[in-house]
Amino acid sequence: MQVKRFFAADMRQAMKLVRDELGADAAIIGNRRIAGGVELTAALDYTPSALAPRVPNMELEDELRKTASRIVSAQAELSMRGDSDASTNRQLFAGLPLTAAEPLVEPTFKEPPRPAAPAPAGAVDQRAFDSMRFELNGLRELLEVQLGSLAWNQLQGSKPQQANLWRRLQRIGLSGPLSRDLLTLTAEVEEPRQAWRMLLAHLARMIATPQIEPLEEGGVIAMVGPAGMGKTTTLAKLAARYVLKYGAQNIALVSMDSYRIGAQEQLKTLGRILNVSVTHVDPGQSLANALDPLMRKRVVLIDTAGLQASDPALRMQLESLAGRGIKSKNYLVLATTSQKQVLTAAYHSYKRCGLAGCILTKLDETASLGEVLSLAISHELPVAYLTDGPRIPDDLHLPRRHQLVSRAVSVQMQEEPSEEAMADMFADLYHHPAKRVG
Repeated sequence: MQVKRFFAADMRQAMKLVRDELGADAAIIGNRRIAGGVELTAALDYTPSALAPRVPNMELEDELRKTASRIVSAQAELSMRGDSDASTNRQLFAGLPLTAAEPLVEPTFKEPPRPAAPAPAGAVDQRAFDSMRFELNGLRELLEVQLGSLAWNQLQGSKPQQANLWRRLQRIGLSGPLSRDLLTLTAEVEEPRQAWRMLLAHLARMIATPQIEPLEEGGVIAMVGPAGMGKTTTLAKLAARYVLKYGAQNIALVSMDSYRIGAQEQLKTLGRILNVSVTHVDPGQSLANALDPLMRKRVVLIDTAGLQASDPALRMQLESLAGRGIKSKNYLVLATTSQKQVLTAAYHSYKRCGLAGCILTKLDETASLGEVLSLAISHELPVAYLTDGPRIPDDLHLPRRHQLVSRAVSVQMQEEPSEEAMADMFADLYHHPAKRVG
């Protein structure tokens, strides 16, 4: 029997290390919290004790589900323990004649003298609760990984066509919940090619697009998003598109980016080329006052600074855009080359200003469109424009939903997702009960 310890920041990473080194047949025989993460003890060719209870393979998933249910109950009990302790104290001392101003204190004794003051009961209980919560969370993550693997293996055995569709959707990069919803819509279709075509058609219908092009609708339009997403370049393409069609008289540019070196010079150069006025709004300056002289313009395009979520200046910038009287339509600019975590963080950071939709950039550089499409669909963000190159304004396009889906399929991963990746995806679905695979 080969036994080895693994260290990682969380349970899921530790499980991945175990699978990578010892394989899927390794058994977890111990776990504990350490400074900076968790420690797992795993064994290969592990033989449990004869006294240990054995669960038939066919009943393993039911047992795991029961254990998961007990974990949820235990966590709920822990969360209510504090309220229960406070209620018990009130009942114990209900008969004492305490006034409203008199605090509740424990009795003290002068004799015999105590050698050392014990730690407060609350502090000891809190440490015990924290340790128990950690153990429960670790066990829950472990169960999620095991249940995800079981669910994926069962699907491959009982419904191989569905499993194949899952793989194809993961090659596109779609999220687990969105893939599940699409497969639910085509569950009754038996012919594989027809099922795949229907999946793509449903995916195209889920992508929202504006009924009227934002430039045609006019008003104040702001580009928001983290640094490096392509906000300034997209604004330049929008401005050039409008000038070429309607002229430079009824459009103005505004820059709120006083943080990036050369940002204002870029916009000034663009303004000179297009013969369009450029207004700079410094930090602390009222955006409403800066926009007031421009209200006669049919279109006002605002370039914003790409700031970190923790930067106080970002909150001020978003509050300015969401202020009364501005009536700005804010579009989240998302580079399709960004990782899923970056896209998700960008949405949660900038949704505070109120988002009218999103603009997808760098389609010519991306290796996957599934992540950004999943975000747009799940958060109901209409896709207003696409950009796929540096040319101004030639590489700015209005979205066509079926073409966007076709492009997502054409840039999909060439390799099949690994069994571990599929199991992890199913484990993520088990993490949210409303998103479990049926």
